[in-house]
Amino acid sequence: MFSRLWCLVVVVVSVAGIPGEAPAAEVPGVPRCESTDSGASIRVSPRIPVPGEPLKIMAVSADVPIQNLSVRAPDGTSLPLEPERRGGPPWSLAAEIGRAEPGNYRMEARGAEGTVACLDLNVDGGTAASRPGRWDRATEAFFSAWVETLFDYPLEDSVNLPSLKPVLTDPSRNFLYDHFGAGEDRHIPTDPDCADLPYYLRAYFAWKTGLPMAYRACSRGTASQPPRCGAATVADGFARGPVSAGMFTAVVRKVMDTVHSGSARTGLRDGATDFYPVPLKREYLWPGTVYADPYGHVLMIAQWVPQSADRSGMLLAVDAQPDNSISRKRFWEGTFLFADDVAGAGPGFKAFRPLLSAGAAVRIPGNAELTHSALIAPFSDQQGDLSPEDFYADMGRLINPQGLDPRQAYEAMFEALMEQLETRVASVENGEAYFRKHPRAVIPMPAGGAVFETIGPWEDYSTPSRDMRLLIALKVMSQLPDQVVRYPELFVLHGQSPSEVKTQLERLDAERLRDASIVYHRSDGSLWRLSLAELFARRKALEVAYNPNDCVEVRWGAERGTEEYSTCTRHAPADQAARMEQYRVWFREARRPPR
Repeated sequence: MFSRLWCLVVVVVSVAGIPGEAPAAEVPGVPRCESTDSGASIRVSPRIPVPGEPLKIMAVSADVPIQNLSVRAPDGTSLPLEPERRGGPPWSLAAEIGRAEPGNYRMEARGAEGTVACLDLNVDGGTAASRPGRWDRATEAFFSAWVETLFDYPLEDSVNLPSLKPVLTDPSRNFLYDHFGAGEDRHIPTDPDCADLPYYLRAYFAWKTGLPMAYRACSRGTASQPPRCGAATVADGFARGPVSAGMFTAVVRKVMDTVHSGSARTGLRDGATDFYPVPLKREYLWPGTVYADPYGHVLMIAQWVPQSADRSGMLLAVDAQPDNSISRKRFWEGTFLFADDVAGAGPGFKAFRPLLSAGAAVRIPGNAELTHSALIAPFSDQQGDLSPEDFYADMGRLINPQGLDPRQAYEAMFEALMEQLETRVASVENGEAYFRKHPRAVIPMPAGGAVFETIGPWEDYSTPSRDMRLLIALKVMSQLPDQVVRYPELFVLHGQSPSEVKTQLERLDAERLRDASIVYHRSDGSLWRLSLAELFARRKALEVAYNPNDCVEVRWGAERGTEEYSTCTRHAPADQAARMEQYRVWFREARRPPR
Protein backbone atom coordinates (compact mmCIF):
# COMPACT_ATOMS: atom_id res chain seq x y z
CA MET A 1 0.00 0.00 0.00
CA PHE A 2 1.23 3.47 -0.84
CA SER A 3 2.10 5.84 2.00
CA ARG A 4 -0.42 8.63 2.21
CA LEU A 5 -0.84 11.80 4.23
CA TRP A 6 -3.81 11.33 6.52
CA CYS A 7 -5.95 13.93 8.12
CA LEU A 8 -8.25 14.16 11.09
CA VAL A 9 -11.17 16.53 11.48
CA VAL A 10 -13.17 17.18 14.61
CA VAL A 11 -16.72 18.53 14.14
CA VAL A 12 -19.67 18.83 16.54
CA VAL A 13 -22.27 15.97 15.78
CA SER A 14 -24.92 13.91 17.44
CA VAL A 15 -23.77 10.46 16.31
CA ALA A 16 -20.56 8.49 16.76
CA GLY A 17 -20.32 7.19 13.18
CA ILE A 18 -18.92 9.57 10.60
CA PRO A 19 -18.97 8.92 6.85
CA GLY A 20 -15.63 7.87 5.46
CA GLU A 21 -13.91 7.28 8.80
CA ALA A 22 -11.96 4.34 10.00
CA PRO A 23 -13.88 2.27 12.56
CA ALA A 24 -13.84 3.46 16.14
CA ALA A 25 -11.72 1.44 18.55
CA GLU A 26 -12.16 0.92 22.28
CA VAL A 27 -9.12 2.08 24.26
CA PRO A 28 -8.38 -0.48 27.01
CA GLY A 29 -8.80 0.94 30.49
CA VAL A 30 -10.33 4.19 29.22
CA PRO A 31 -14.07 5.01 29.46
CA ARG A 32 -16.00 4.86 26.19
CA CYS A 33 -15.66 7.91 23.96
CA GLU A 34 -18.78 10.08 24.12
CA SER A 35 -19.61 13.45 22.58
CA THR A 36 -21.58 15.73 24.89
CA ASP A 37 -22.61 18.39 22.37
CA SER A 38 -25.28 17.77 19.74
CA GLY A 39 -22.93 19.25 17.25
CA ALA A 40 -19.53 17.38 17.77
CA SER A 41 -17.51 14.67 15.93
CA ILE A 42 -14.10 13.54 14.74
CA ARG A 43 -13.29 12.63 11.13
CA VAL A 44 -10.18 11.13 9.60
CA SER A 45 -8.64 11.11 6.16
CA PRO A 46 -7.66 9.05 4.29
CA ARG A 47 -10.30 6.41 4.82
CA ILE A 48 -7.53 3.95 5.68
CA PRO A 49 -5.12 5.52 8.21
CA VAL A 50 -1.55 4.36 7.61
CA PRO A 51 1.02 3.86 10.42
CA GLY A 52 4.18 5.90 9.98
CA GLU A 53 2.51 8.71 8.08
CA PRO A 54 1.80 12.32 9.20
CA LEU A 55 -1.53 13.05 10.82
CA LYS A 56 -3.42 16.31 10.51
CA ILE A 57 -6.13 17.17 13.00
CA MET A 58 -8.86 19.77 12.65
CA ALA A 59 -11.55 20.46 15.23
CA VAL A 60 -14.74 22.22 14.12
CA SER A 61 -17.61 23.25 16.35
CA ALA A 62 -20.91 24.56 15.11
CA ASP A 63 -22.07 25.92 18.45
CA VAL A 64 -19.25 26.59 20.94
CA PRO A 65 -15.61 27.66 20.63
CA ILE A 66 -13.12 24.81 20.95
CA GLN A 67 -10.53 25.76 23.54
CA ASN A 68 -8.40 22.64 23.50
CA LEU A 69 -7.70 19.56 21.40
CA SER A 70 -5.91 16.62 23.00
CA VAL A 71 -4.57 13.41 21.49
CA ARG A 72 -3.60 10.36 23.57
CA ALA A 73 -1.15 8.13 21.68
CA PRO A 74 -1.20 4.29 21.71
CA ASP A 75 1.49 4.28 24.41
CA GLY A 76 -0.71 6.40 26.68
CA THR A 77 1.23 9.66 26.33
CA SER A 78 -0.43 12.95 25.53
CA LEU A 79 0.95 14.38 22.30
CA PRO A 80 1.98 18.05 22.18
CA LEU A 81 0.04 20.02 19.58
CA GLU A 82 0.45 23.49 18.10
CA PRO A 83 -3.05 24.27 16.87
CA GLU A 84 -4.18 26.89 14.37
CA ARG A 85 -7.53 28.51 15.09
CA ARG A 86 -10.06 29.74 12.56
CA GLY A 87 -13.58 31.05 12.32
CA GLY A 88 -16.46 31.25 14.66
CA PRO A 89 -19.05 30.01 13.86
CA PRO A 90 -18.16 27.40 12.98
CA TRP A 91 -15.01 27.40 15.09
CA SER A 92 -12.12 25.28 13.89
CA LEU A 93 -8.81 24.21 15.37
CA ALA A 94 -6.11 22.46 13.33
CA ALA A 95 -2.89 20.70 14.35
CA GLU A 96 -0.44 18.16 12.95
CA ILE A 97 1.32 15.05 14.24
CA GLY A 98 4.47 14.22 12.33
CA ARG A 99 4.14 10.44 12.48
CA ALA A 100 1.18 8.25 13.43
CA GLU A 101 2.06 5.12 15.37
CA PRO A 102 0.07 1.89 15.00
CA GLY A 103 -2.51 1.29 17.68
CA ASN A 104 -5.41 3.00 19.42
CA TYR A 105 -5.72 6.79 19.69
CA ARG A 106 -8.09 8.80 21.88
CA MET A 107 -8.88 12.29 20.59
CA GLU A 108 -10.96 14.90 22.42
CA ALA A 109 -12.06 18.44 21.69
CA ARG A 110 -13.05 20.53 24.70
CA GLY A 111 -15.04 23.70 25.12
CA ALA A 112 -15.49 25.87 28.18
CA GLU A 113 -17.79 23.31 29.80
CA GLY A 114 -15.90 20.14 28.96
CA THR A 115 -15.57 17.63 26.14
CA VAL A 116 -17.73 18.33 23.10
CA ALA A 117 -16.22 15.81 20.68
CA CYS A 118 -14.40 12.53 21.10
CA LEU A 119 -13.07 9.74 18.89
CA ASP A 120 -11.34 6.43 19.52
CA LEU A 121 -9.37 5.52 16.40
CA ASN A 122 -7.37 2.42 15.53
CA VAL A 123 -4.47 3.08 13.16
CA ASP A 124 -3.55 -0.23 11.56
CA GLY A 125 -3.41 0.34 7.80
CA GLY A 126 -6.34 -2.06 7.36
CA THR A 127 -9.66 -1.67 5.62
CA ALA A 128 -11.95 1.03 6.94
CA ALA A 129 -15.54 0.19 7.75
CA SER A 130 -18.07 1.57 5.28
CA ARG A 131 -20.60 3.85 6.93
CA PRO A 132 -23.54 5.61 5.31
CA GLY A 133 -23.19 9.38 5.11
CA ARG A 134 -25.77 11.98 6.01
CA TRP A 135 -25.99 15.74 6.05
CA ASP A 136 -26.47 17.05 9.58
CA ARG A 137 -25.38 20.16 11.48
CA ALA A 138 -21.93 18.73 12.12
CA THR A 139 -21.40 17.79 8.50
CA GLU A 140 -22.42 21.28 7.41
CA ALA A 141 -19.91 22.68 9.91
CA PHE A 142 -17.26 20.37 8.46
CA PHE A 143 -18.04 21.61 4.94
CA SER A 144 -17.86 25.22 6.12
CA ALA A 145 -14.51 24.72 7.87
CA TRP A 146 -13.17 22.88 4.82
CA VAL A 147 -14.07 25.83 2.56
CA GLU A 148 -12.50 28.32 4.98
CA THR A 149 -9.26 26.32 5.17
CA LEU A 150 -9.01 26.02 1.38
CA PHE A 151 -8.87 29.78 0.91
CA ASP A 152 -7.17 30.91 4.13
CA TYR A 153 -4.34 32.93 2.62
CA PRO A 154 -2.57 35.74 4.51
CA LEU A 155 -4.82 38.80 4.64
CA GLU A 156 -2.21 40.96 2.94
CA ASP A 157 -2.03 38.64 -0.08
CA SER A 158 -3.91 39.32 -3.30
CA VAL A 159 -5.36 35.90 -4.14
CA ASN A 160 -5.77 35.34 -7.88
CA LEU A 161 -5.45 31.71 -8.96
CA PRO A 162 -5.58 30.27 -12.50
CA SER A 163 -8.07 27.59 -11.34
CA LEU A 164 -9.03 25.54 -8.30
CA LYS A 165 -6.07 23.24 -8.87
CA PRO A 166 -3.57 25.14 -6.65
CA VAL A 167 -5.82 24.78 -3.60
CA LEU A 168 -7.28 21.33 -4.22
CA THR A 169 -3.86 19.75 -4.81
CA ASP A 170 -2.24 21.44 -1.80
CA PRO A 171 -2.42 19.01 1.17
CA SER A 172 -1.81 21.88 3.58
CA ARG A 173 -5.10 23.46 2.46
CA ASN A 174 -7.19 20.50 1.36
CA PHE A 175 -7.17 17.85 4.06
CA LEU A 176 -9.45 15.74 1.85
CA TYR A 177 -6.63 15.60 -0.69
CA ASP A 178 -5.96 11.96 -1.65
CA HIS A 179 -8.61 10.87 0.84
CA PHE A 180 -8.91 7.46 -0.81
CA GLY A 181 -5.15 6.94 -1.02
CA ALA A 182 -5.35 6.32 -4.75
CA GLY A 183 -3.91 9.54 -6.16
CA GLU A 184 -7.44 10.41 -7.23
CA ASP A 185 -6.91 14.17 -7.15
CA ARG A 186 -4.45 13.97 -10.04
CA HIS A 187 -7.20 12.88 -12.42
CA ILE A 188 -10.10 15.28 -11.93
CA PRO A 189 -11.12 18.57 -13.61
CA THR A 190 -10.57 21.74 -11.59
CA ASP A 191 -12.16 24.29 -13.90
CA PRO A 192 -15.50 25.55 -12.53
CA ASP A 193 -16.66 28.98 -13.66
CA CYS A 194 -18.71 31.57 -11.77
CA ALA A 195 -21.97 29.67 -11.31
CA ASP A 196 -20.28 26.27 -11.08
CA LEU A 197 -17.96 27.04 -8.15
CA PRO A 198 -20.37 26.42 -5.23
CA TYR A 199 -21.69 23.26 -6.86
CA TYR A 200 -18.21 21.99 -7.64
CA LEU A 201 -17.04 22.41 -4.06
CA ARG A 202 -20.20 20.79 -2.73
CA ALA A 203 -19.79 17.85 -5.13
CA TYR A 204 -16.11 17.42 -4.29
CA PHE A 205 -16.84 17.41 -0.57
CA ALA A 206 -19.71 14.93 -1.04
CA TRP A 207 -17.44 12.67 -3.11
CA LYS A 208 -14.70 12.55 -0.50
CA THR A 209 -16.99 12.14 2.51
CA GLY A 210 -19.53 9.73 1.03
CA LEU A 211 -22.57 12.00 0.90
CA PRO A 212 -25.38 12.60 -1.60
CA MET A 213 -25.81 15.94 -3.32
CA ALA A 214 -28.64 17.54 -5.27
CA TYR A 215 -29.00 20.01 -8.10
CA ARG A 216 -31.73 21.27 -10.42
CA ALA A 217 -32.09 22.39 -14.01
CA CYS A 218 -33.35 25.99 -13.94
CA SER A 219 -34.45 28.60 -16.44
CA ARG A 220 -32.58 31.90 -16.72
CA GLY A 221 -35.64 33.98 -15.88
CA THR A 222 -37.04 36.98 -17.69
CA ALA A 223 -37.19 40.72 -17.14
CA SER A 224 -40.22 40.22 -14.92
CA GLN A 225 -39.75 36.74 -13.45
CA PRO A 226 -36.84 35.14 -11.57
CA PRO A 227 -35.51 31.79 -12.79
CA ARG A 228 -37.62 28.72 -12.06
CA CYS A 229 -36.26 25.24 -11.47
CA GLY A 230 -37.43 21.72 -12.13
CA ALA A 231 -37.33 18.68 -9.89
CA ALA A 232 -34.11 17.97 -8.02
CA THR A 233 -31.65 15.40 -9.29
CA VAL A 234 -30.12 13.58 -6.32
CA ALA A 235 -26.66 12.15 -7.03
CA ASP A 236 -26.37 9.46 -4.38
CA GLY A 237 -23.60 7.33 -5.85
CA PHE A 238 -20.96 8.85 -3.57
CA ALA A 239 -22.84 7.56 -0.51
CA ARG A 240 -22.45 3.93 -1.62
CA GLY A 241 -18.73 3.82 -0.90
CA PRO A 242 -15.50 5.23 -2.33
CA VAL A 243 -15.87 5.89 -6.04
CA SER A 244 -13.27 6.58 -8.69
CA ALA A 245 -12.06 9.90 -10.00
CA GLY A 246 -13.73 8.96 -13.26
CA MET A 247 -17.15 8.69 -11.61
CA PHE A 248 -16.65 11.99 -9.80
CA THR A 249 -15.66 13.62 -13.08
CA ALA A 250 -18.78 12.28 -14.79
CA VAL A 251 -21.03 13.56 -12.01
CA VAL A 252 -19.44 16.98 -11.66
CA ARG A 253 -19.40 17.50 -15.43
CA LYS A 254 -23.12 16.75 -15.56
CA VAL A 255 -23.71 19.16 -12.70
CA MET A 256 -21.68 21.94 -14.34
CA ASP A 257 -23.41 21.37 -17.68
CA THR A 258 -26.77 21.80 -15.94
CA VAL A 259 -26.38 24.72 -13.53
CA HIS A 260 -25.83 28.37 -14.45
CA SER A 261 -26.13 31.82 -12.88
CA GLY A 262 -29.92 31.50 -12.77
CA SER A 263 -29.57 28.60 -10.34
CA ALA A 264 -28.65 31.03 -7.55
CA ARG A 265 -30.84 33.97 -8.68
CA THR A 266 -34.10 32.16 -8.00
CA GLY A 267 -36.90 34.02 -6.24
CA LEU A 268 -36.45 34.45 -2.51
CA ARG A 269 -39.78 32.79 -1.67
CA ASP A 270 -39.48 29.96 -4.19
CA GLY A 271 -39.23 26.59 -2.43
CA ALA A 272 -38.15 24.49 -5.44
CA THR A 273 -34.54 25.70 -5.49
CA ASP A 274 -31.00 24.58 -4.69
CA PHE A 275 -30.43 27.57 -2.38
CA TYR A 276 -32.65 29.43 0.09
CA PRO A 277 -32.20 32.93 1.58
CA VAL A 278 -31.00 33.28 5.16
CA PRO A 279 -31.15 36.05 7.78
CA LEU A 280 -28.44 38.69 7.79
CA LYS A 281 -26.93 37.57 11.08
CA ARG A 282 -23.33 36.55 11.72
CA GLU A 283 -24.31 33.24 13.30
CA TYR A 284 -25.97 32.15 10.05
CA LEU A 285 -23.54 33.42 7.43
CA TRP A 286 -20.98 30.61 7.49
CA PRO A 287 -18.16 30.06 5.02
CA GLY A 288 -19.72 28.11 2.17
CA THR A 289 -22.79 30.38 2.05
CA VAL A 290 -23.30 31.78 -1.45
CA TYR A 291 -24.08 35.33 -2.54
CA ALA A 292 -26.13 35.78 -5.70
CA ASP A 293 -26.07 39.27 -7.13
CA PRO A 294 -29.11 40.43 -9.15
CA TYR A 295 -27.20 40.36 -12.44
CA GLY A 296 -25.90 36.81 -12.36
CA HIS A 297 -22.57 36.80 -10.53
CA VAL A 298 -22.08 34.30 -7.69
CA LEU A 299 -19.63 34.47 -4.78
CA MET A 300 -19.06 32.16 -1.81
CA ILE A 301 -18.17 33.29 1.71
CA ALA A 302 -14.66 32.12 2.59
CA GLN A 303 -13.76 33.83 5.86
CA TRP A 304 -14.78 36.38 8.48
CA VAL A 305 -12.03 38.58 9.92
CA PRO A 306 -13.08 40.16 13.24
CA GLN A 307 -12.81 43.89 13.76
CA SER A 308 -9.92 44.95 15.97
CA ALA A 309 -8.63 48.20 17.42
CA ASP A 310 -6.25 48.77 14.51
CA ARG A 311 -8.06 47.03 11.64
CA SER A 312 -11.52 47.05 10.15
CA GLY A 313 -13.40 43.79 10.08
CA MET A 314 -13.66 41.96 6.78
CA LEU A 315 -15.94 39.49 5.10
CA LEU A 316 -13.95 37.62 2.45
CA ALA A 317 -15.42 35.65 -0.42
CA VAL A 318 -14.17 33.74 -3.44
CA ASP A 319 -15.52 33.67 -6.96
CA ALA A 320 -14.69 32.09 -10.29
CA GLN A 321 -14.57 33.71 -13.71
CA PRO A 322 -15.41 32.36 -17.18
CA ASP A 323 -11.68 31.76 -17.75
CA ASN A 324 -11.81 29.47 -14.65
CA SER A 325 -9.63 31.77 -12.55
CA ILE A 326 -10.39 32.01 -8.83
CA SER A 327 -10.11 35.23 -6.82
CA ARG A 328 -10.62 36.23 -3.23
CA LYS A 329 -12.59 39.42 -2.68
CA ARG A 330 -13.69 41.40 0.34
CA PHE A 331 -17.27 42.49 0.87
CA TRP A 332 -18.04 46.00 -0.28
CA GLU A 333 -20.45 47.66 -2.67
CA GLY A 334 -18.02 47.34 -5.55
CA THR A 335 -18.04 43.52 -5.52
CA PHE A 336 -21.30 42.49 -3.80
CA LEU A 337 -23.93 44.15 -5.97
CA PHE A 338 -27.41 44.42 -4.46
CA ALA A 339 -30.59 45.87 -5.94
CA ASP A 340 -34.23 45.85 -4.91
CA ASP A 341 -35.67 46.79 -8.31
CA VAL A 342 -34.65 43.82 -10.47
CA ALA A 343 -37.85 41.81 -10.86
CA GLY A 344 -36.05 38.98 -12.62
CA ALA A 345 -33.78 38.10 -9.69
CA GLY A 346 -33.78 37.04 -6.06
CA PRO A 347 -30.43 38.43 -4.85
CA GLY A 348 -28.65 38.02 -1.55
CA PHE A 349 -26.99 35.52 0.76
CA LYS A 350 -28.26 31.96 0.44
CA ALA A 351 -27.44 28.55 1.90
CA PHE A 352 -27.54 25.17 0.19
CA ARG A 353 -30.92 23.57 0.72
CA PRO A 354 -30.04 20.54 2.89
CA LEU A 355 -30.62 16.88 2.12
CA LEU A 356 -32.26 15.24 5.12
CA SER A 357 -32.31 11.53 5.85
CA ALA A 358 -35.63 9.76 5.32
CA GLY A 359 -34.93 6.13 6.03
CA ALA A 360 -32.78 4.79 3.23
CA ALA A 361 -33.60 7.82 1.06
CA VAL A 362 -33.20 11.58 1.38
CA ARG A 363 -35.69 14.41 1.23
CA ILE A 364 -35.34 18.11 0.53
CA PRO A 365 -37.16 20.44 2.96
CA GLY A 366 -39.25 23.36 1.80
CA ASN A 367 -39.15 26.92 3.07
CA ALA A 368 -41.84 26.41 5.70
CA GLU A 369 -39.89 23.61 7.35
CA LEU A 370 -36.62 25.54 7.12
CA THR A 371 -38.23 28.52 8.83
CA HIS A 372 -38.51 26.51 12.04
CA SER A 373 -35.99 23.67 11.65
CA ALA A 374 -32.74 24.15 9.75
CA LEU A 375 -29.26 22.66 10.03
CA ILE A 376 -27.51 26.02 9.84
CA ALA A 377 -29.78 28.97 9.16
CA PRO A 378 -33.55 29.34 9.03
CA PHE A 379 -35.30 30.42 5.87
CA SER A 380 -35.82 34.18 5.79
CA ASP A 381 -36.98 36.57 3.08
CA GLN A 382 -35.65 39.54 5.06
CA GLN A 383 -33.31 40.57 2.26
CA GLY A 384 -36.26 41.02 -0.10
CA ASP A 385 -37.54 43.89 2.04
CA LEU A 386 -34.27 45.84 2.11
CA SER A 387 -33.24 48.79 0.01
CA PRO A 388 -29.62 48.75 -1.16
CA GLU A 389 -28.81 51.39 1.44
CA ASP A 390 -30.30 49.29 4.23
CA PHE A 391 -28.65 46.11 2.97
CA TYR A 392 -25.16 47.63 2.96
CA ALA A 393 -25.77 49.34 6.31
CA ASP A 394 -26.87 46.04 7.88
CA MET A 395 -23.84 44.23 6.49
CA GLY A 396 -21.58 47.04 7.66
CA ARG A 397 -22.82 46.57 11.21
CA LEU A 398 -22.17 42.82 11.01
CA ILE A 399 -18.64 43.26 9.70
CA ASN A 400 -17.76 46.16 12.01
CA PRO A 401 -20.09 45.95 15.01
CA GLN A 402 -18.13 48.60 16.91
CA GLY A 403 -18.58 51.13 14.13
CA LEU A 404 -16.05 52.21 11.53
CA ASP A 405 -13.16 54.55 11.98
CA PRO A 406 -13.53 56.69 8.82
CA ARG A 407 -9.87 56.39 7.85
CA GLN A 408 -9.96 52.61 8.37
CA ALA A 409 -13.12 52.49 6.28
CA TYR A 410 -11.39 54.38 3.49
CA GLU A 411 -8.28 52.19 3.61
CA ALA A 412 -10.36 49.00 3.53
CA MET A 413 -12.33 50.28 0.55
CA PHE A 414 -9.14 51.39 -1.17
CA GLU A 415 -7.54 47.96 -0.71
CA ALA A 416 -10.67 46.29 -2.07
CA LEU A 417 -10.57 48.52 -5.14
CA MET A 418 -6.90 47.70 -5.72
CA GLU A 419 -7.69 43.99 -5.51
CA GLN A 420 -10.44 44.49 -8.07
CA LEU A 421 -8.08 46.32 -10.42
CA GLU A 422 -5.33 43.72 -10.10
CA THR A 423 -7.84 41.02 -10.95
CA ARG A 424 -8.86 42.97 -14.06
CA VAL A 425 -5.20 43.30 -15.07
CA ALA A 426 -4.93 39.51 -15.05
CA SER A 427 -8.23 39.06 -16.88
CA VAL A 428 -7.31 41.48 -19.68
CA GLU A 429 -3.90 39.82 -19.98
CA ASN A 430 -5.63 36.47 -20.44
CA GLY A 431 -7.34 37.94 -23.49
CA GLU A 432 -4.03 39.22 -24.83
CA ALA A 433 -2.52 35.76 -24.41
CA TYR A 434 -5.36 34.36 -26.54
CA PHE A 435 -4.61 36.80 -29.36
CA ARG A 436 -0.89 36.09 -29.20
CA LYS A 437 -1.80 32.47 -29.98
CA HIS A 438 -4.48 33.45 -32.52
CA PRO A 439 -3.26 36.75 -34.03
CA ARG A 440 -5.80 36.79 -36.88
CA ALA A 441 -8.81 35.88 -34.76
CA VAL A 442 -11.89 38.06 -34.35
CA ILE A 443 -14.10 37.04 -31.45
CA PRO A 444 -17.82 37.32 -32.30
CA MET A 445 -19.70 39.78 -30.10
CA PRO A 446 -23.19 38.76 -28.91
CA ALA A 447 -26.10 41.12 -29.40
CA GLY A 448 -27.87 43.03 -26.65
CA GLY A 449 -27.84 41.74 -23.10
CA ALA A 450 -26.16 38.53 -24.25
CA VAL A 451 -22.83 40.36 -23.95
CA PHE A 452 -23.16 39.57 -20.24
CA GLU A 453 -24.29 35.96 -20.60
CA THR A 454 -22.92 33.74 -23.33
CA ILE A 455 -20.41 30.97 -23.93
CA GLY A 456 -17.19 30.59 -25.88
CA PRO A 457 -14.28 33.02 -26.33
CA TRP A 458 -16.45 36.08 -25.66
CA GLU A 459 -17.38 34.73 -22.24
CA ASP A 460 -13.76 33.76 -21.57
CA TYR A 461 -12.04 37.01 -22.54
CA SER A 462 -14.51 39.90 -22.49
CA THR A 463 -15.12 41.82 -19.26
CA PRO A 464 -18.55 43.53 -19.36
CA SER A 465 -19.72 42.25 -15.97
CA ARG A 466 -16.34 42.87 -14.36
CA ASP A 467 -16.18 46.36 -15.84
CA MET A 468 -19.67 47.25 -14.67
CA ARG A 469 -18.67 46.23 -11.14
CA LEU A 470 -15.48 48.28 -11.48
CA LEU A 471 -17.42 51.36 -12.55
CA ILE A 472 -19.72 50.89 -9.57
CA ALA A 473 -16.67 50.51 -7.33
CA LEU A 474 -15.14 53.74 -8.60
CA LYS A 475 -18.41 55.54 -7.93
CA VAL A 476 -18.76 54.09 -4.44
CA MET A 477 -15.18 55.04 -3.63
CA SER A 478 -15.76 58.64 -4.66
CA GLN A 479 -18.91 58.84 -2.51
CA LEU A 480 -17.38 57.71 0.79
CA PRO A 481 -16.68 61.22 2.15
CA ASP A 482 -20.35 62.11 1.57
CA GLN A 483 -21.45 58.87 3.26
CA VAL A 484 -19.91 60.07 6.53
CA VAL A 485 -22.18 63.10 6.42
CA ARG A 486 -25.22 61.11 5.30
CA TYR A 487 -24.83 58.16 7.71
CA PRO A 488 -22.70 59.40 10.64
CA GLU A 489 -24.16 56.69 12.90
CA LEU A 490 -22.13 54.07 11.00
CA PHE A 491 -18.83 55.71 11.88
CA VAL A 492 -16.75 56.45 14.97
CA LEU A 493 -16.00 60.15 14.55
CA HIS A 494 -13.80 60.65 17.65
CA GLY A 495 -15.53 63.90 18.60
CA GLN A 496 -15.22 65.49 15.18
CA SER A 497 -18.12 66.72 13.11
CA PRO A 498 -19.12 64.77 9.98
CA SER A 499 -18.12 67.72 7.78
CA GLU A 500 -14.63 67.84 9.32
CA VAL A 501 -14.16 64.13 8.71
CA LYS A 502 -15.42 64.53 5.16
CA THR A 503 -12.77 67.15 4.44
CA GLN A 504 -10.03 64.91 5.86
CA LEU A 505 -11.18 61.96 3.75
CA GLU A 506 -11.22 64.08 0.61
CA ARG A 507 -7.59 65.07 1.23
CA LEU A 508 -6.64 61.45 1.90
CA ASP A 509 -8.44 60.34 -1.24
CA ALA A 510 -6.58 62.83 -3.41
CA GLU A 511 -3.24 61.66 -2.02
CA ARG A 512 -3.95 57.96 -2.47
CA LEU A 513 -5.31 58.34 -6.00
CA ARG A 514 -2.22 60.30 -6.97
CA ASP A 515 0.27 57.86 -5.44
CA ALA A 516 -1.31 54.45 -6.15
CA SER A 517 -1.12 52.79 -9.55
CA ILE A 518 -1.50 49.60 -11.54
CA VAL A 519 0.86 48.29 -14.24
CA TYR A 520 -0.10 46.49 -17.44
CA HIS A 521 1.75 45.16 -20.50
CA ARG A 522 1.11 47.15 -23.67
CA SER A 523 0.75 45.49 -27.06
CA ASP A 524 4.50 45.58 -27.67
CA GLY A 525 5.21 43.97 -24.29
CA SER A 526 6.39 47.16 -22.60
CA LEU A 527 5.09 48.04 -19.15
CA TRP A 528 2.81 51.02 -18.62
CA ARG A 529 1.90 52.47 -15.25
CA LEU A 530 -1.50 54.04 -14.62
CA SER A 531 -2.27 56.04 -11.51
CA LEU A 532 -5.66 55.63 -9.90
CA ALA A 533 -6.30 59.30 -10.54
CA GLU A 534 -5.90 58.60 -14.27
CA LEU A 535 -8.27 55.64 -14.04
CA PHE A 536 -10.90 57.75 -12.31
CA ALA A 537 -10.58 60.29 -15.10
CA ARG A 538 -11.10 57.50 -17.66
CA ARG A 539 -14.45 56.29 -16.38
CA LYS A 540 -16.19 57.29 -19.61
CA ALA A 541 -13.66 55.32 -21.67
CA LEU A 542 -14.06 52.32 -19.37
CA GLU A 543 -17.75 52.17 -20.30
CA VAL A 544 -16.71 50.67 -23.66
CA ALA A 545 -13.46 48.90 -22.69
CA TYR A 546 -14.70 45.33 -22.33
CA ASN A 547 -14.23 44.05 -25.90
CA PRO A 548 -11.25 41.65 -26.20
CA ASN A 549 -10.95 42.46 -29.92
CA ASP A 550 -9.64 45.89 -28.92
CA CYS A 551 -5.98 46.28 -28.04
CA VAL A 552 -4.97 46.30 -24.40
CA GLU A 553 -4.35 50.05 -24.51
CA VAL A 554 -8.00 50.65 -25.42
CA ARG A 555 -9.05 48.17 -22.73
CA TRP A 556 -7.43 50.53 -20.21
CA GLY A 557 -8.93 53.69 -21.70
CA ALA A 558 -5.89 55.15 -23.50
CA GLU A 559 -6.64 58.10 -25.81
CA ARG A 560 -5.70 58.20 -29.48
CA GLY A 561 -2.62 60.31 -30.17
CA THR A 562 -0.97 59.67 -26.80
CA GLU A 563 2.30 57.84 -26.18
CA GLU A 564 0.41 55.16 -24.27
CA TYR A 565 -1.86 54.52 -27.26
CA SER A 566 0.97 54.46 -29.82
CA THR A 567 1.61 50.72 -29.43
CA CYS A 568 -2.02 49.73 -30.15
CA THR A 569 -2.28 47.36 -33.13
CA ARG A 570 -5.77 45.83 -32.85
CA HIS A 571 -9.30 47.22 -32.94
CA ALA A 572 -12.77 45.80 -32.62
CA PRO A 573 -14.71 45.66 -35.91
CA ALA A 574 -16.72 48.79 -36.70
CA ASP A 575 -20.07 47.07 -36.20
CA GLN A 576 -19.02 45.90 -32.74
CA ALA A 577 -17.80 49.38 -31.82
CA ALA A 578 -21.13 50.85 -32.93
CA ARG A 579 -23.08 48.40 -30.79
CA MET A 580 -20.87 49.14 -27.80
CA GLU A 581 -21.81 52.80 -28.14
CA GLN A 582 -25.48 51.78 -28.10
CA TYR A 583 -24.88 49.76 -24.93
CA ARG A 584 -22.84 52.48 -23.21
CA VAL A 585 -25.84 53.68 -21.22
CA TRP A 586 -25.99 50.36 -19.35
CA PHE A 587 -22.51 50.98 -17.98
CA ARG A 588 -23.01 54.68 -17.35
CA GLU A 589 -26.10 53.93 -15.28
CA ALA A 590 -24.68 50.65 -13.90
CA ARG A 591 -27.84 48.80 -14.84
CA ARG A 592 -27.92 45.50 -16.68
CA PRO A 593 -30.52 45.30 -19.49
CA PRO A 594 -33.62 43.12 -19.06
CA ARG A 595 -33.33 39.56 -20.31
